[in-house]
Amino acid sequence: MATRTKRFRSTRVVAVGGLVAAGLAAGAGVASGSTGPDDGRREIARTASDDTTQVVMVRAPEVADRNEVIALGLDATEHATERGIEVVLHDAQDAQTLEDAGFTWTVTVDDLEALAAKNRRADKAYAASVAESALPSGRTSYRTYDDYLRDMFRLARLYPTLTKPLTLANPTVLGERIRGLEISVDAPDVRDGKPVFLLMGAHHAREWPSAEHTMEFAFDLLQSYYDRDRDVRNRARRVLTESRVIVVPVVNVDGFKISRGAAPLGDFSQFDYEMKRKNCSISANTPAAYLGGTCADNPAGRLRGTDLNRNYPGFWGGGGASPTWSSDTYRGDGPGSEPESDAVRQLISERAVTVMISNHTYSNLVLRPPAIAATGKAPDEPALKALGDAMAAENAYTSQASYQLYDTSGSTEDWSYWITGGFGYTIEIGDEGFHPAYEEAVVGEYLGEAPADSAGRGGNQEAYWLAAEAAADDALHSRIRGTAPAGKTITVSKHTVSPTSPVIQPNGTVGDPILYEDTLVNTYATDRGGRFTLDVNPSTRPLVAGRYGRYPEAPPQGTVTLVNPPGVPAVGSNESTTFEVQGLPTADNGYAVVSIGWPSDNPTAYDWDFTVLGPDGTPVGSGATLANPEVIRIPDPQPGTYTIVADNYAGGDAAHDWTGQVTFESPDPPIDTGVKESWLVSCTDRKGRVLGTREVVVDRGQVAGVGEICRRGSLKR
Repeated sequence: MATRTKRFRSTRVVAVGGLVAAGLAAGAGVASGSTGPDDGRREIARTASDDTTQVVMVRAPEVADRNEVIALGLDATEHATERGIEVVLHDAQDAQTLEDAGFTWTVTVDDLEALAAKNRRADKAYAASVAESALPSGRTSYRTYDDYLRDMFRLARLYPTLTKPLTLANPTVLGERIRGLEISVDAPDVRDGKPVFLLMGAHHAREWPSAEHTMEFAFDLLQSYYDRDRDVRNRARRVLTESRVIVVPVVNVDGFKISRGAAPLGDFSQFDYEMKRKNCSISANTPAAYLGGTCADNPAGRLRGTDLNRNYPGFWGGGGASPTWSSDTYRGDGPGSEPESDAVRQLISERAVTVMISNHTYSNLVLRPPAIAATGKAPDEPALKALGDAMAAENAYTSQASYQLYDTSGSTEDWSYWITGGFGYTIEIGDEGFHPAYEEAVVGEYLGEAPADSAGRGGNQEAYWLAAEAAADDALHSRIRGTAPAGKTITVSKHTVSPTSPVIQPNGTVGDPILYEDTLVNTYATDRGGRFTLDVNPSTRPLVAGRYGRYPEAPPQGTVTLVNPPGVPAVGSNESTTFEVQGLPTADNGYAVVSIGWPSDNPTAYDWDFTVLGPDGTPVGSGATLANPEVIRIPDPQPGTYTIVADNYAGGDAAHDWTGQVTFESPDPPIDTGVKESWLVSCTDRKGRVLGTREVVVDRGQVAGVGEICRRGSLKR
């Protein structure tokens, strides 16, 4: 990115234990990009008058710009919009790193510690003033980890036939067990062949609302099953009869316990353990100076560990994750290397998870695959988008493909969807911080009540109900039918080998992808014998099936010349104009490309920025880079009137006013590889003897029959 001086905030420096607050110096494998002595330490002088940590919105309107901010190794939050991405600035070095890369920013939180203290006061006041909230559990404050265990035990005791306690396969780095709860009619019968909705929280330790929302939905389901309102009761009984819901409130148990139990500092500094994001693993790349101590008290502070949501093997090692051990987005030493992410991977591999949601904070988003733009659109894009849009209509979030935020390699849904075929989403809860005031972040966001943006809608409560219903929707997964005698076990299995992304190395070079293996196994017990139906995901992985596209039904629209309104707005002000997008049968537009430029004899003196609003008034694209012309590419523009807001960012006058046009392109055609993969369906008796097998190819929404699969001599391909 080219550099140009615009308006930079004043910066300050903070000393935290002799280490750069946002990360460790380059000699130690640095997050901040600074250099220092051989031991990686760097002394910083504190200024008495300016010692606050700030959150800033970095001006990065294009996905490529946001990816570049992520690559700088700063403490990037997961809050991003079409205009930019929020970053925590701990010291002058952080600000200098942004400035050197040519970025500008505005301050969104002037004093992060003061805001954290304000939220703590608000939480205390809310808990004192409300005996019981409107949440299903009635809680009025954030849970500790022990509270989650007690609540899961309580629900299992109160609803013994509807619940089954769950312990994931692996203990955590520190030996803790990852606990969950299975909820269904006849829940103890885990080999019932039902489709599964999996809801998870706290992959990132500091994102407390993600765990709260997950736990509240468990209360919601179980209480609704016996609700006095017939419609509520029937809805719950339909979901729990037709599907199985699994909730895992806290995936990152070690990190969460540290974050939740830490002394509150609220400044995101290196030793602010309340703001810990990662797990407790110690990378093999950690310098000796930062070894030793405990996860809750060590020379590297909260920066030691792996970001679990960058560690899943799907497209691991690509953009949006750091190869540097001290970064908050460190991807781990290898694909799927962490016991916590591997435990989730095993759970999904052993169940027919047809819909999965991983809850996070914060950005008011419902994100769907792909998480990396280069992957190409998911072959199930229309259905994935439809469910994402339906959930977003209830929680007032933005529904979009994950890569539209920024590239994120190694995320949960990018492995689960592309390998297992189950729909996967990330929901970024709220827009006020990682764990802001409970009344808004939990009560308001879950129920759809003020002060949350979803006030008057269904909130995340209704979004989760829609996802649970989608998990049981026959049109969104596959089914296998047959007959078998009592006492037999039907197994549906598949073994696959898949590549990661080309792996970005710590020195910036790109190496070859790494191959990884998955074994998917679902089992069904034929206790009573007779006909059976197994709900499964499609036999062919989306990874190899192809990519979404469509063939045009009409030519694209002709070029539109934009009308610049009379006069020129003052610097810092704006003006607007409109253009029309046609639809079928007149035109079929796959893309609208807005190109706007201006005369410029001095590129650093003149700059216009542009935002495009769709027919419903929401932003669909922006051009606020250093380029001239600014080019805004809008995929699948809906028919209607579009508004362009032109901001005179610097120097625009009558001699340097803007002109532009909109051109249209046909949609990208679909890619159908023709590759078909099969499930291996087998029948075994109580002694484990294989009585029959079938190889079954079944697509989404289809039913495949295997007949009397347990009949001896029925081993077929």
